Amino acid sequence: MSRVTIKDKTFEVSMSEEQIKQRIREVAQQISHDMEGRNPLFLAVLNGAFIFAADLMREMTIPCEISFVKLASYQGTTSTGKIKEVFGINEDLTGRTVIILEDIVETGLTIKQMIESLGTRNPASVHVCTLFFKPERLQEDLQLDYVAFSIPNDFILGYGLDYDQQGRGLKDLYTLVSTP
Repeated sequence: MSRVTIKDKTFEVSMSEEQIKQRIREVAQQISHDMEGRNPLFLAVLNGAFIFAADLMREMTIPCEISFVKLASYQGTTSTGKIKEVFGINEDLTGRTVIILEDIVETGLTIKQMIESLGTRNPASVHVCTLFFKPERLQEDLQLDYVAFSIPNDFILGYGLDYDQQGRGLKDLYTLVSTP
């Protein structure tokens, strides 16, 4: 298997770019079907979801829009548990169907905060679409409407996800190699 070293950690390929893109196509088809006639607004959470968002948007078959929100909760390989909104949403969400695009849902704290924040802007509905989901880490009672992959509780990078801001541009998904 292919390995990369980013800073002080070694990672091994765990999922190919083609596997990821195929699943994104399937998720886009499902969203397009479910949201027919609604013109949803996708809110992609930066930085991690930008590649996922771009690939998903190219596969959508219905009219839709996209905007971005930047939240931070990570430092190195662990979540700080503190969510900080760096910049937010300028669009009027009143009566809109909103779909949050997240790279990965672990504890659910980020998504819960986003849903609560968006709720104050009177959207018609808020849905969640995540590329990766770690069910064993979930701490919040959340409705995840679209999950591309449920994965184990391993640290991953590539395809937009990073380790200390490095590795986002890797085309495949990599998992941290356990060290003895």
